[in-house]
Amino acid sequence: MLKKLLLAGSILALSALPVLADETIGLITKTETNPFFVKMREGAQAKAKELGITLITAAGKYDGDNDGQVAAIENLIAAGAKGFAIVPSDSKAIVPTIKKARDAGLMVIVLDTPLDPMNAADATFATDNRKAGMLIGEWAKGTLGDKAADAKVVFLDLATNQPTVDFLRDQGFMQGFGIDVKDPNKIGDESDPRICDHEISQGDQEKGRTAMENALQKCPEVNVVYTINEPAAAGAWEALKAVGKDDGSVLIVSIDGGCPGVKNVQAGVIGATSQQYPLKMAAMALEAIHAGKIPAIDPAVGFLDTGAQLITAKPVDGVPSISVDEGLKLCWG
Repeated sequence: MLKKLLLAGSILALSALPVLADETIGLITKTETNPFFVKMREGAQAKAKELGITLITAAGKYDGDNDGQVAAIENLIAAGAKGFAIVPSDSKAIVPTIKKARDAGLMVIVLDTPLDPMNAADATFATDNRKAGMLIGEWAKGTLGDKAADAKVVFLDLATNQPTVDFLRDQGFMQGFGIDVKDPNKIGDESDPRICDHEISQGDQEKGRTAMENALQKCPEVNVVYTINEPAAAGAWEALKAVGKDDGSVLIVSIDGGCPGVKNVQAGVIGATSQQYPLKMAAMALEAIHAGKIPAIDPAVGFLDTGAQLITAKPVDGVPSISVDEGLKLCWG
């Protein structure tokens, strides 16, 4: 039956727990391989087993594959699902299909990356990505001290279409670092001379390395690198190492809190990262869809905050953080 639901070439993965139940709930992530989404899927699978429901999972072929996510939603509607949780690849382009699903009676909970507008879903369960960005920005500013005033910052962002998670983290970092943010929901309209370059990494290690190589051509004096996630940070470090800039002269900061990323904090590759909790997001979403009830959400925030904590081996006064050892106990992937 599931094979009939699969549109050839449109999605990378579509799978269900082997024992079918009366209630079906979906989980749609950006990709199948990113450790963040792997852990999210594991959390959903464990919760589905606990609740005795059928879980259908799907993922795009790549980060930004909106068409694949549209196809996955269409499949869930056809399967008579009660609802689904989704990490949208394109915060705006997916909205009409989300509306179609809700009109068909499905409950939709967005994870990690809010829609634009956010209220296009029934609820959003996410890290406060702006706060996560502010934490690493404040840490970088505090670490540099007086040198922050003359910093040269390279940004390895996610995608050209600037999904919400992209501008929230980027602009949060800027605010924490003390850069004058113009439109807080847009990347690229700032005029601070410390912004040396913006490159696109697609949250990928290899593309992050290429992006950093390009940035070094434009900004050889770089001393701070903001990265959308830890795979991009690992790629940036490879490029910096290749030109002898792995000597501590460049601070790399990131967001995610996966085990490989936290280990890179331990190794000194990443100076600090903001940890988020994907397993918690997915488990809470399945519980809410199964119960048909959204937990109370502070209207001033607009989403259910699943938490973020700064991890560093070099704490900065006034910036709350946890140790690498604590981060390793809470990491995923």
